[in-house]
Amino acid sequence: MTKAPWIVLLLACGAVACYALLLAFLWWRQESLLFYPVPLPADHPLASAPDIRERTVDVPGARLSVLHLQRPGARGVVFFLHGNGGNLQGWFSNADFYRDAGYDLVMLDYRGFGKSTGRITSARELREDVRAVWSQVAPQYRGRKVVLYGRSLGTGLAADLAQELSAQGQPPDLTVLVSAYTSFRALAAEFYPWVPAALLRYPLQTESHLPRIGGPVLLVHAEKDRLIGDHHLRRLQQVLPNARVLVVPGADHNDLHESPVYREELRSALRAL
Repeated sequence: MTKAPWIVLLLACGAVACYALLLAFLWWRQESLLFYPVPLPADHPLASAPDIRERTVDVPGARLSVLHLQRPGARGVVFFLHGNGGNLQGWFSNADFYRDAGYDLVMLDYRGFGKSTGRITSARELREDVRAVWSQVAPQYRGRKVVLYGRSLGTGLAADLAQELSAQGQPPDLTVLVSAYTSFRALAAEFYPWVPAALLRYPLQTESHLPRIGGPVLLVHAEKDRLIGDHHLRRLQQVLPNARVLVVPGADHNDLHESPVYREELRSALRAL
């Protein structure tokens, strides 16, 4: 009988030690839970149309793969930051839409995605990579319209860049956030509630960036989004009540872009600039 308390204590200590080891592992390897890159061979062709060019941008420790739809006479550029899975081969699929709207399109693959080398190791690195690509693109579009577009993971990065450009006195003409979250930390807590929020090294605070963005903001969300719930949208509406909001009827997280309602709203927003 006297051994029972010691056994319970040892089991409790063992459980705590295992939990601590698991948290330590997650601290160093949390990228495997957050990002789902699909790599491609370096010689894999991404562009076939004559007006789409493959580019690379060198950043510390990596080389980023970039696709650029570029045509004479374009009204401006849509700088597109995609979600947390796949690569440019799947994401760069609506070139005709942007051609018809009269805009160029620039999209990058994050580290480890597609033909981009390296791997993601920090939120700061992600933000700096986005800025590096934008700094290469921006001079070509002085005096023309600039649209920052973020989808899912990319919404926090797009909002962050929009805030920085606004602080520099060069706000984007339009910021489009599709399937946005209040913060990546809040979203991760919904999927991994047993992990302390402070452990996540990728806060990506969309909510805090919104009020500091100059120019119009369009928030788009799928009515049936099962990945990023509409409570994120409602909170972002509270933070920025003058934002234009579109809830796409019948759409889910992964098929929102196929909706005619969404396409017409985005086309109208681009043409109205």
